[in-house]
Amino acid sequence: MQRLHLVFGGELVDPTKTVFRDVDDIHVVGIFPNYQAAYDAWKAEAQKTVDNAHMRYFIAHLHRLREEATEASSTEELG
Repeated sequence: MQRLHLVFGGELVDPTKTVFRDVDDIHVVGIFPNYQAAYDAWKAEAQKTVDNAHMRYFIAHLHRLREEATEASSTEELG
């Protein structure tokens, strides 16, 4: 199974929370085939914005979402 990861980020309303100031302005860095590649991309983007405390980049584990969807559909079939 592929373990895809999405790297994205943007400016937060408050640096202590994870609410984006403008969801239309979220920067999608890309989808990566493994965690190491995603981490490298995340780190590069995060370092570019290190002087802005409101900017944050994240790594989303897309493979986990697919696993949850598979589990949910299996559970629904049982119900």
